[in-house]
Amino acid sequence: MVTRRAVLRSLLGGGGALALGGGAGVAQGYRFGVTRHARALPGLRSPLRAAFLTDLHHGLFIGDGSVAAWVDAANDLRADVVLLGGDLLDARLNDVPPGLLRQLARLRAPLGTFSVWGNHDYGSFGRYASRHYGPVRADWAARRERFAGQLAGAGVTVLRDEGRSLRADLWVGGTDDLWFGQPDAAAALSGAGARATLLVTHNPDLLPALPRPVGLVLCGHTHGGQVRLPVVGALQVPSAFGQRYAMGWVTGAHDTPAYVSRGLGLSGLPVRNLCEPEIALFQLSPA
Repeated sequence: MVTRRAVLRSLLGGGGALALGGGAGVAQGYRFGVTRHARALPGLRSPLRAAFLTDLHHGLFIGDGSVAAWVDAANDLRADVVLLGGDLLDARLNDVPPGLLRQLARLRAPLGTFSVWGNHDYGSFGRYASRHYGPVRADWAARRERFAGQLAGAGVTVLRDEGRSLRADLWVGGTDDLWFGQPDAAAALSGAGARATLLVTHNPDLLPALPRPVGLVLCGHTHGGQVRLPVVGALQVPSAFGQRYAMGWVTGAHDTPAYVSRGLGLSGLPVRNLCEPEIALFQLSPA
């Protein structure tokens, strides 16, 4: 995500010093808003409200209070379904994070709450080594499955290359993480039939490899670059495609519409600039 070197480079450049001075960048990291998006979804027979929250990063810079505020805001939107885009965790997973589970259990949506895994979830499980997460754990897969079970107990269903029929006209699928899992979008969409399709995948770099058209794909991962400067844009985007999938509305294979959220949490440094954290509400209507 945002590296210390990149931020220091921007500060030394002058413009970043003005933007981030006086703690403004830290303050921006903890303010969030709701973005609203209306569009038609092929196959849908009645309207649908879907709330998308991604990149919570509970752990290093994000605590229970931030998650509680996000859950309150999501519940106020009265969405039919809540979708979580991965990177729920950003801490070495020694024990269950009870605060995170307690807050996620408060999410309310009649069609349910669904999540996928992100790369920082895998780091938290011990799938890979880092200074923050420590060495690789031999039991990382068991930790992943244990946490999935605990999320299920909190009312959150993890979709790892699988999907669910939520209504006669609606299918929601989710893929594994692109960097550390083995994402299979075809498996996530299998069984959709003629239903409208929503696909959640953490990393937008999967978009060029979609095996078939999808009604709408929701992604996170990039944080919109997290630190953006006027004219320059994002200092760094964790994508093989540079700025192409940094944030907002983009297009995947088969002319599939996709939305890349700026996410809610923080990674690398507790700083954002010109890149407000967001909950995205999609008001979807029959095509």
